[in-house]
Amino acid sequence: MKVLIIGGGAVGSAVALFLKLQGGSNVDVTVIEPDPGLAQASSALSAGSIRQQFSNAINVRMSQFGHEVIANAQAWLGVDDEPVELGFVPSGYLFLATGATAVLEANHAVQRDLGAPVRLLDRAALQQRFHWLNSDDVQLASLGEAGEGWFDGYAFARALARKARSLGARWHKARVDGLERAGDRLVAARLADGTRLEADAFVNAAGPWARGVAQLAGIHLPVHARRRTVFAFSCPTALPCTPLVIDPSGCWFRSEGHGFIGAWTPGEYDDDPDDLPLDQPDVAQFEDRLWPALAHRVPAFEALRMTRAWAGYYEVHPLDHNAIIGPHPELTNLLFANGFSGHGLQHAPAVGRGIAEWLLEGGWRSLDLSPFAYERLAEGHAFAELAVI
Repeated sequence: MKVLIIGGGAVGSAVALFLKLQGGSNVDVTVIEPDPGLAQASSALSAGSIRQQFSNAINVRMSQFGHEVIANAQAWLGVDDEPVELGFVPSGYLFLATGATAVLEANHAVQRDLGAPVRLLDRAALQQRFHWLNSDDVQLASLGEAGEGWFDGYAFARALARKARSLGARWHKARVDGLERAGDRLVAARLADGTRLEADAFVNAAGPWARGVAQLAGIHLPVHARRRTVFAFSCPTALPCTPLVIDPSGCWFRSEGHGFIGAWTPGEYDDDPDDLPLDQPDVAQFEDRLWPALAHRVPAFEALRMTRAWAGYYEVHPLDHNAIIGPHPELTNLLFANGFSGHGLQHAPAVGRGIAEWLLEGGWRSLDLSPFAYERLAEGHAFAELAVI
């Protein structure tokens, strides 16, 4: 079987890796990536975090497998005994609720049923554990006590690719300019350099550019490249290492070395256009939105100082902020791995394993990924994820 993967970030690299792990020499894998240095890839520009605190059971289980790979990177991704350095920092997410707590409690029940080590904290327990946090308006909090943390997303994507290459997967530096159809199947990809590559199956793992790739096959894919600006800042008051705090204001922050990073996530009704330039971070967000919220939540942050900012794309799927995974219902040898809305890095191993199983064994095996099927788009049936950051 010949498989062509369009996109060589973490998700595309994970698909390549698991195809080779499961199929060995019986599967020929080629990855097409125009930016092999991943200069604009979400894998390299994200905050690189992993959590088990989702509202849907399948997302929790995908993160649990992602954590297995990340926390045991040497065993999974090591090549020739060279160390795999992902800089993984085990630390929990802390979700805060200042109003109704029903969603947080329902999410907690889902997570606990799947063995996630999460704990609900009332205001008194929150204040005792995190004395630097203003909890006066907090009704309830949820803290991950294990299986969560942050890591170097760029190093992770590179390690996935390196392991896949060591098993025989090939990378081709080029851009896909066309996809050729014959009836209900794709037969070849045309590259910008004039190369024509035939394959038995094609995987769209193009991240923020996935919609354009789908259009080459005449398919509508509602995935949008939305710019997100991340800020690094310092604080003159010494604070302990913080968890990744999710504030109801739409802001988040966490420790990063001797300082902190944080960002604001636009809400459902915020004006959030596509394809804004990554070389122009929205620095106005810091004083307009982030700083006031941070200073309210952590009094010491009143004196914080921004040190730098950068931007990367979220590949947003607005219908339900969940990924689109699996084959197109009519063009069945085209598979999607798109629209993760910010949690693609942590779910890359589970997606790679699942896509490999579907291609090599004819169906989902380790995890049933059918809730992410493309068919729900035509039906308008949202598979909503409530814990979106």
